[in-house]
Amino acid sequence: MTQEGKEPLVRISKREFMPLWQSILVRIIAIVISLVVCGFIIFAIVKENPVKVYEAMVQGAFGSNRRVWVTIRDIMMMLCIGVGLAPAFKMKFWNLGAEGQILVGGIATAACMIYLGKGQVAPALLLLIMALASALAGGIWGTIPAIFKARWNTNEVLFTLMMNYLAIQLTSFFVSKWENPYGSNVVGVINSRSQIGWFPPVLGQQYLLNVIIVLALAVLVFIYLKYSKQGYEIAVVGESENTARYAAINVKQVIVRTMAISGAICGIAGFIAVSGAGHTISTSTAGGRGFTAVIVAWLAKFNTFVMILISTLIVFLEKGAIEIASRYDLSDYVSSMITGIILFFILGSEFFVNYKVKFRSRKEALK
Repeated sequence: MTQEGKEPLVRISKREFMPLWQSILVRIIAIVISLVVCGFIIFAIVKENPVKVYEAMVQGAFGSNRRVWVTIRDIMMMLCIGVGLAPAFKMKFWNLGAEGQILVGGIATAACMIYLGKGQVAPALLLLIMALASALAGGIWGTIPAIFKARWNTNEVLFTLMMNYLAIQLTSFFVSKWENPYGSNVVGVINSRSQIGWFPPVLGQQYLLNVIIVLALAVLVFIYLKYSKQGYEIAVVGESENTARYAAINVKQVIVRTMAISGAICGIAGFIAVSGAGHTISTSTAGGRGFTAVIVAWLAKFNTFVMILISTLIVFLEKGAIEIASRYDLSDYVSSMITGIILFFILGSEFFVNYKVKFRSRKEALK
């Protein structure tokens, strides 16, 4: 073989299929390698046995009954946002505006708690009104960039990102309007005495209703995407808009409808954050989870059941990183670095799931 026709050292090709057990094994290997790498870094910084540090991470997330339920609460929040992003992402509409949709949903919830939480509305009815208001607010916020995309083919990434900044400013306005009497530019705990508008305990657990609502949404969205006609249309539009038009699918209608659903679910996440967790509203209510949930939706390949596992892993890493930073007097940057390394390896494993790498054999090299 001539020099010009020589085989390349490395060839990368798309995998047609990988068995489920192999894809799971690849991801497990990636997690193990990431833990080993983090172990070296931890030992270099704190001079402690990495196993003890990992035990501290487990204790940080599941060390007590309260920590378990707080972790579950945060998992459900992450899962809810990931479920909301799934329809849009499956359609290849890159909705990076979940932060804003969460915030406007939270504003709608807080407004209902403040103006209707004076005893004139039954608690159960108030919760229903809050849920509908947050879904409507999030749906409208998601529909705006969808309309521009459908009519004028605007860039949805930039548009949804800009909508986040608008939502932050809108939240700041309402926080200033509703600030507590001491003028600290915070709303404080809403209805702290009456607890009207708060999620009630279910079976003695404060956050069990969060779990019920989010798991119900996960099941409904899974069925919607996999078995409904509209779910089929979303998949076709995501594969090829031209194919969708050839199949007589109204692409513009699908884009707007799907983003309305995506925004509505993210708005419900705002409802859960305000009514079912923090009982207040601020610009940090979303807390960056709208961006982290992108990883959840992407790694799960838009399967809402797989998202439960991914959400659990990410929240565990966050809780564990905070615990070791506190216990070993580390900077928050160190804990974020550890989380980032693990996520980097997990994301990297997706390359080997989707592509195969072949090295030139010695025999080919000698030709």
